[in-house]
Amino acid sequence: MRAADWCRSSAGAALVLATSSDAEHPAENVADGSSKTFWTTTGMFPQELIIGFPKCVKISKVAIQCYLVRTLRIERSTSKDPVGFEQCIEKDLQHREGQLQMEEFPLPEFQATYLRFIIKSAFDHFVSVHRVMAEGTADNT
Repeated sequence: MRAADWCRSSAGAALVLATSSDAEHPAENVADGSSKTFWTTTGMFPQELIIGFPKCVKISKVAIQCYLVRTLRIERSTSKDPVGFEQCIEKDLQHREGQLQMEEFPLPEFQATYLRFIIKSAFDHFVSVHRVMAEGTADNT
């Protein structure tokens, strides 16, 4: 079975929660598959967003395209509702002036119905998240 990006709205992903809102740069932009659109935070940290999948999926790699993020934590849930999250990874990202941060996290394959991306700290007062990706296959069990 071919791996798909389960964080895309075209794959059935839904934005469940975002801790900040900007009318010109809404959080839904992270799931549209484009690096040209983005979600911008409104200050204060931590900030988070939760993506829900249309079914339980097996994830083997998670990635993010962002700007000015210092510390990122990614968590997963296999619950029917977005609760009971477990940490997958936490990492300090490198800042490259004028360039998007493109981070890939190859992980041991895991099941998830939700992913939570927590921006714990930043290099500035605001950050942008352009895309989040979760590569994997449908769980048929």
